Amino acid sequence: MTAENPLAITITRRFDFPIERVFDAWLDPARAGKWLFATPTGTMVRVNIDARVGGAFNFTDRRDGEDVEHVGTYLEIERPRRLVFTFGVPKYSKLFTRVSIDLKPLPTGCELTLTQEGTPPEWVDRTREGWGKIVEALAANLTAG
Repeated sequence: MTAENPLAITITRRFDFPIERVFDAWLDPARAGKWLFATPTGTMVRVNIDARVGGAFNFTDRRDGEDVEHVGTYLEIERPRRLVFTFGVPKYSKLFTRVSIDLKPLPTGCELTLTQEGTPPEWVDRTREGWGKIVEALAANLTAG
């Protein structure tokens, strides 16, 4: 399945944490399972992360008794500055997009830029909102310890 005129979505956020800590939160199953693709009303029932180029991930969130898998494959891992992966939610679409996480150090903390490429136009608003919530959940998780 291909999207007509796919678009890129970009979200940028600053963090008051070291770049390594922010980067590692994406690849640590115990930490990532608490915020990445987790929903307030769901229960994360599976977190598998094979953190190597070519390795896969699977986050399964149980929502109203149904399992929703968020899956992909790591394309680039350049700790602590860049993470690139394919991303799909097979329950809703056969389409896979490409997500890049770019981090740059700041005098205090770091800046994260998330870009999702290949987003179908009809999903842009919902996708932007979803990634915004995920990045805020990351911030809350880092703040909590």
